[in-house]
Amino acid sequence: MNDRGSARDAERRAEGANGKKSVKSYKDLLVWQKGITLVKKIYELTRNFPDAEKFGVVSQMRRAAVSVPSNIAEGQARHTRKEFIQFLSHSEGSVAELETQVILGVELGFCALADTQEITTLTTELSKMLDSLRRRLEAKD
Repeated sequence: MNDRGSARDAERRAEGANGKKSVKSYKDLLVWQKGITLVKKIYELTRNFPDAEKFGVVSQMRRAAVSVPSNIAEGQARHTRKEFIQFLSHSEGSVAELETQVILGVELGFCALADTQEITTLTTELSKMLDSLRRRLEAKD
């Protein structure tokens, strides 16, 4: 599948779990739901990191993960397209930050590459979904 097809698919999925364009709550957004899944996966992964990293990389990874669905929720709740776009951009930044931290976790020997594959797939999908949703909202201006 090419990047364009992936972006279109991500756009449709970002609209809502049922493919509906009318979203009543951020909880209806598949991109938010996947963000919640990401948080759970990161908490599960970091549970086995060294105790010495509890206030270091573990804290940073968990904060970045929590930031993804939190910013989607806050942006959607603001009720203005401009603010929603801004908060989606924050979520995109948090996904990129988290991708870097996962790489560092592997490079520093805190986790195995195999243990991060599902997270990597999820962050890639979230990046595409967030980018697609943000661009669609920007195009409405």
